[in-house]
Amino acid sequence: MRNLFVAFCSFLVLSMGGVLAQKNQIVVMIDPGHGGKDVGHETSMSGHEDEKHLNLKIAKFLGGYIEKYLSNVKVMYTRSTDATVSLDSRVDMANNAKVDYFLSIHCNGNDNRNVRGTESHVHSMSAKKSVSLARMIEKQFSSRAGRHSRGVKDKNDLQHSLQVLKFTEMTSVLVECGFITNRREANYLNSTYGQEIIASAIFRAFRAFITKEHPNISFKKTAGSSASNSGSGTYAIQIASSKEWIDDEDARWKKLDVKRIKLNTTSAYKYIYIVGNYATRSEAKAALEGIRQKGFRDAFVTKR
Repeated sequence: MRNLFVAFCSFLVLSMGGVLAQKNQIVVMIDPGHGGKDVGHETSMSGHEDEKHLNLKIAKFLGGYIEKYLSNVKVMYTRSTDATVSLDSRVDMANNAKVDYFLSIHCNGNDNRNVRGTESHVHSMSAKKSVSLARMIEKQFSSRAGRHSRGVKDKNDLQHSLQVLKFTEMTSVLVECGFITNRREANYLNSTYGQEIIASAIFRAFRAFITKEHPNISFKKTAGSSASNSGSGTYAIQIASSKEWIDDEDARWKKLDVKRIKLNTTSAYKYIYIVGNYATRSEAKAALEGIRQKGFRDAFVTKR
């Protein structure tokens, strides 16, 4: 009897050790919707891309932000190229890998070209964690990214189930990033700037959610992180400078993720306001046009 009890205790300790080890890191699977032969919503606008391409670009920006700015988070993708991946395969990938979170990235479409806005879908409103994450994403879209949020929806709103939400076994959210059938929103989704802002909003919500959900895991990058993953990019885009302090939540740039920096200078201009964090000048230049289209015609790339 004693040997059996010792054996049971040993098994329990090993089992608990495995659970504790898993808590040192979380895994998120990012699912760029459609791909390959499955185009998703097709565009009729010249110079614009179909949904499958936009989904992949936004997904990669999102994964990039997670890898740059967070520690102890492993990023996986259901596809990283323009490949055809079945819904069954996407579900199996997530379940077999036992990931903690599943984020499916999509763009919407509607016969009514006036319809616009973001949506975050969960399978059921009873899935409390999924609903919480979805609400945080929509809050970021509306409050920080300046998008029109259509809210959180489930199978009852759609009147049908979404396979990647119904059959995945973890906290899962499908994000509709906007309507490619609405010209203004399509222009935004087809810009590098728009893709970055959308991805940044999802990232911020995800970071806030996992920080609350996993208080025993440190997601903050340490000083010892490698340069390629530290998130301390070399270039940014300067949109303004000022003599006096201006709130970086100012209405003039409420749709931008602006960082205010106080300069150590004898110049009259004591503050600069920058956007973005880019590893190379070419990446910053690619985003610059989108910033200028927002009305900041004098914006320029600066080395940090």
